[in-house]
Amino acid sequence: MQNAHFSALSAKHSVLDQRIAAESQRPQPDHLVLASLKKQKLRLKEEMARP
Repeated sequence: MQNAHFSALSAKHSVLDQRIAAESQRPQPDHLVLASLKKQKLRLKEEMARP
């Protein structure tokens, strides 16, 4: 069960990475959206680091 949970978190982390990259490539990136995505990504990373 733990491994499935970690895999799901890892997949969400990758999706957020892609969304951050896509938003950053826009001619005028929305900095509020970027900040929100980065916070979500950080929360996932912290959850993945928990034992």
